[in-house]
Amino acid sequence: MHNTGATAAVIIRGAKSSWSLEPRELWQHRELLYFLAWRDIKVRYKQTVLGLAWVVIQPLAIALSLSLFLGRLVKGSSEGLPYPLFAYSAMVIWQLFANAFTDSSNSLLANERLITKVYFPRLLVPLSAVLASLLDFSISLLVLALFLGYYRITPTLAIAILPLVVLLAVLIALGVGLWLAALNVKYRDVRYTIGFLAQFWFLATPIAYPTSVVPDRWRVWYGLNPLVGVVEGFRWALRGAGAAPLSLLAVSACVAVAILMSGLYYFRRTEDTFADFI
Repeated sequence: MHNTGATAAVIIRGAKSSWSLEPRELWQHRELLYFLAWRDIKVRYKQTVLGLAWVVIQPLAIALSLSLFLGRLVKGSSEGLPYPLFAYSAMVIWQLFANAFTDSSNSLLANERLITKVYFPRLLVPLSAVLASLLDFSISLLVLALFLGYYRITPTLAIAILPLVVLLAVLIALGVGLWLAALNVKYRDVRYTIGFLAQFWFLATPIAYPTSVVPDRWRVWYGLNPLVGVVEGFRWALRGAGAAPLSLLAVSACVAVAILMSGLYYFRRTEDTFADFI
């Protein structure tokens, strides 16, 4: 007799290689990725007074503060751009990076119950946090378009590289997020360094000032900050005037690949122990 009511056994094994992405498995769980990202968006704005307005208020408030103290009082350089546009355009791409890497860094601990009870590719958790940040960025981008219209700046063909710059920012955020998310599971004090790292990175990125104010002897080392090329490339893509920051973008791309690949390796190497430590 055949037991027609028997169920097939599912054997779960660890990844064959720490470098393996297992795209087939990620594709099979694509709906879970969508629901995780959508859940992150709903949780972020649930029971808030202003809701999605915070997406605009936060970078706009910082940009206006920089405009008041640096643009008017200190007369900071803005390389020919109106200082409010100079600051806000940098804040838009910075906010995308900051939200993506902060949320992805805390994503595993935020999904503790899900990780300890259900099997799925753990990479989906930080990836969903990064994808959720793109909604905020899209709204801020609309406000930035209003800024361009107000100052009568018409984008040129340089705008075509804008998606590549945004992709670069997302990859850097994901790479840093993978590192910190995996470390955060095992070492709980890592969470306290995330806010400090974001503040330090903000000051080390040309948001309130252009790269031209950095002394020449430090500019090579300064360019190793991958967000330098991202911010300068983002501004240039909107304006299209002057020389393209190709060298900065090339350095940013190389550093971004190094951060992403190393973060992916460490994440995949340690993900089998997440349920034990979390």
